[in-house]
Amino acid sequence: MAALILASTSVYRRELLTRLGLPFETLAPGVSEAHIAHESPADRAMRLALEKARAVARGHPQAVVIGADQVAACGERLLDKPGCAVGSRQQLEALSGRTALFYTACAVLGGSREVHLAHVDTTSVLVRALSAGEIERYVARERPYDCAGGFRAESLGIALFECIESRDPTALIGLPLIWLAGALRQAGFALP
Repeated sequence: MAALILASTSVYRRELLTRLGLPFETLAPGVSEAHIAHESPADRAMRLALEKARAVARGHPQAVVIGADQVAACGERLLDKPGCAVGSRQQLEALSGRTALFYTACAVLGGSREVHLAHVDTTSVLVRALSAGEIERYVARERPYDCAGGFRAESLGIALFECIESRDPTALIGLPLIWLAGALRQAGFALP
């Protein structure tokens, strides 16, 4: 069986992939995540997932490499990782009472079977109308500075929503495991 590598430094993606029970290692892909003018959020997510997988696969040609990326948008506004409390509050204020779309791309490349599979999962999140106090309390308690949208759906952030619509609940956290399990089966991994 080929080695399995997750081309990511994300703690969230590593934790998700662990659920599948396969041995894997993680490597930093070292890919620039710079924006390209006029690129749609879905296209950006796919480009970055492929670039990450390719960057690691070049150094590990016999391995099966997983690359992933997520881009979030509310209307025309892209929601990057806020980085601090102020940024988290601003994103949540902008999302209050609105719908955000999260495009989570995943690519599986390499191995002896010459696997090349890619997918974008779209998750719609309707954030309920939030008061300034609710936003302040949430950000102070959870400190979601490394999460697009300024929340963690897998934790207390779930209390901020009216609803989530997705084909794969793990996609919102950063790695669509339903699709990925099928892709890994195609690459020769036994799941379950």
